[in-house]
Amino acid sequence: MKKINAIGLDSTKSKHLADKLNDLLANYSIFYQNTRGYHWNIKGEKFFELHLKFEELYNDLLLKIDEIAERILTLGHSPNHKYSDYKKVSKIAESNQVLDGLKAVADILNSLQTVISLQRELLALSADAGDEGTNALMSDYIRAQEKLVWMYSAFLNK
Repeated sequence: MKKINAIGLDSTKSKHLADKLNDLLANYSIFYQNTRGYHWNIKGEKFFELHLKFEELYNDLLLKIDEIAERILTLGHSPNHKYSDYKKVSKIAESNQVLDGLKAVADILNSLQTVISLQRELLALSADAGDEGTNALMSDYIRAQEKLVWMYSAFLNK
């Protein structure tokens, strides 16, 4: 017989979702810190424009980090919180100091591609588990991030 968690989901599937959400949390946390670094260190012709855009992005990433951690808790599990753990599982690597805005935007696009891919995987898992909360969260993130990919790509003339 299946064991059901506090929100009515299969406990085994919820554990798998929480593990994948912790992987996503790790990627978001490294992405966030990289973006803070871009914001702090950007120089050059597009400084004012990119400085503001990077701040908007890291503020958005910080909100998502909190939402993901709270979703893991809602599923009945604990979010990881140590950067040493994040570095072990994150597909997004820590950036070296980036002064060049075009390089920073390219790094952001790569990071967005990574998190969108992970979120699509979570969409499938959450649909299978009947977890509408996680599904809706991932769907909302993907929709907004696809627009960011278009906008940052347009900035790079891609």
